[in-house]
Amino acid sequence: MRCVVLAVERGENMIKRISWEQFRQSGMLWWVNRILHTFGLVIVVEVNEDGKVLEAYPAECDYQGFGMEDEIEGFAKVSQYMKKR
Repeated sequence: MRCVVLAVERGENMIKRISWEQFRQSGMLWWVNRILHTFGLVIVVEVNEDGKVLEAYPAECDYQGFGMEDEIEGFAKVSQYMKKR
């Protein structure tokens, strides 16, 4: 992560922090977890009733992917996110 630190120290606009809520809404958490499942890992995001993120952490898991409904929704969200980029 040295390159990140250098960019911040130089005041360069290479990094824009986003919230966990934004990351989840974009579909990117699903996408990353989809890849991590291959290695028996997952990023867990705990949220309260109103959707506010309480905690996020990596964990080991036995998951090997998502169900069809989650796949359809995930691809739709990521596609929308990419159109905006």
